[in-house]
Amino acid sequence: MRLPVVSFQLIALALVGCTVSVVAVASTCDGGVVFEDRNGNGRRDLGEPGIAAVKVSDGVQISVTDARGAYRLPPADGRSLFVIKPPGYLPTRREDGLPDVWQNTRTAPGPTLKYGGMPVGPATCRDFALRVAKPSPKRQQGLDVVVFADPQPKSQRDIDYYRRDIVEPLKHDTAIDMGHSFGRFYFDGLAGDLGISLGDITNDDLSLYPALTAATTSLGVPWLHVAGNHDLDFDAARDEDSLLTFRHHFGPDTHAWEESEATFVLLDDVIYQPGQKPSYIGGLREDQFAFLERYLPTVPRDRLLVLAVHIPFFDAGPGRETFRHADRERLFALLRPFPRVLLLSGHSHTQRHVSHGAASGWHGAAPLHEYNVGAACGAFWSGVKDADGIPDTTMADGTPNGYARLHVRRGGDYTLSWHPARIPANDAGFTSAMRLSAPRVLRHGAWPAFAVHANVFMGQDDSRVEYRIDGGPWQPMRRVAAADPWLVTENVQDDRAATLRGYDRAPPAEASPHLWRGTLPTDLGLGEHRVEVRAFDRWQGEQRASTRYVLEAGKE
Repeated sequence: MRLPVVSFQLIALALVGCTVSVVAVASTCDGGVVFEDRNGNGRRDLGEPGIAAVKVSDGVQISVTDARGAYRLPPADGRSLFVIKPPGYLPTRREDGLPDVWQNTRTAPGPTLKYGGMPVGPATCRDFALRVAKPSPKRQQGLDVVVFADPQPKSQRDIDYYRRDIVEPLKHDTAIDMGHSFGRFYFDGLAGDLGISLGDITNDDLSLYPALTAATTSLGVPWLHVAGNHDLDFDAARDEDSLLTFRHHFGPDTHAWEESEATFVLLDDVIYQPGQKPSYIGGLREDQFAFLERYLPTVPRDRLLVLAVHIPFFDAGPGRETFRHADRERLFALLRPFPRVLLLSGHSHTQRHVSHGAASGWHGAAPLHEYNVGAACGAFWSGVKDADGIPDTTMADGTPNGYARLHVRRGGDYTLSWHPARIPANDAGFTSAMRLSAPRVLRHGAWPAFAVHANVFMGQDDSRVEYRIDGGPWQPMRRVAAADPWLVTENVQDDRAATLRGYDRAPPAEASPHLWRGTLPTDLGLGEHRVEVRAFDRWQGEQRASTRYVLEAGKE
């Protein structure tokens, strides 16, 4: 039976009160339906109705399901067909545990690639199964998103680090105490409502995808993946073929996902330039702009719009175009009508917040916030191992490896938090919010040239950070562009060691964008003095840490 053509323009008007044009196509495929999977088996059974007004895309074109849940799109060879999950629904899972919301189309063999590329498959429309999401008291508080940047294992050993350092502690921290001496239990989805990995899923070895996916999906959270520069098929001869293996495992490199609190757009922003230097640059393709120009007008503006990419939108240094400026300005122009936008990026293996303005092509009413998320692998799984055999892997700016959380409330307001993978026991100077560095002993009466430093992991340019000694009055600390003293000490110990202290040395310390300094007085009484630091986090409120130093009489 041939299905009637659905007018995307009319449905978009009904949905969001705006018009969107879709390019007409000559060829179509019949039979694609988005349906309510009431028994959760992934197949459309008798009595399971279609779902109207759901958007389906191939990364360029967009179709909207009719009253029976039917959609029509031309089978475009080489593209990935995907459903844009609407609010109030959840997808079924693929065999690997990832959301079953996509299908690749490959009718002719592509280039021969080391890691397999995209296998040949039928050019058919498929049915997409969605389940009605069950409301929970936790979800009524808002949408909880777990964000990993750069897991980047280079071996099965690194995947074991990732599992034990990131995934298992996350399960433990979100497990429920069952009472009655049964202990704590983890159930699927307790860690969050959605998960996103911001690229560099592996470190060039794409054969590690299945093992890493198994670790991630053990959380039971619907998980989406962005492509990174270490996820490329480096034997591809052109950018168009450089993510074939990634797409075979993770689906479309342009994707969208909708919740009632936020809309998520995930974009591959790595432009591969084989044979050139540099071999890649940040930017977007024409087909991605075509998708955005069709999709964004359909997105409600009463919620947060989140763009998730790998390469940051800001330049890594003066005079260095990390992300193509023309593409950035074109993208920012598309985002300007939205009152609430958050950019999430990875890649740098450091952590910072950037406020975009006119200098970077943003002309909105308020600065555009980009959160450049610290790496799950930290400094590439380097550094000295702890008692559990896991490397310290602190990043070059002094941020410990870990993951982030994004919490979004209805109306688009959001909070962010950073969660270090490990915090040493009985160390009051190292908390989830900051790490303090201070000398252990100073000479009484010495010139006050020494200081306590606070590396506030989520600190921003305007963060308020204060300290006090022995319960005295609070004093402001001064933000400094300097290397974290704790990591400098690790660098010195690596230099002095006769053999490697770990698989790799700790990274060379670089100037941290979130380091504060407070001078330690030396005119107090002899003996021990307590130093308290408090930082006022924009989202998490007041955060504290403490340390101690001793004043001794000078030795002649």
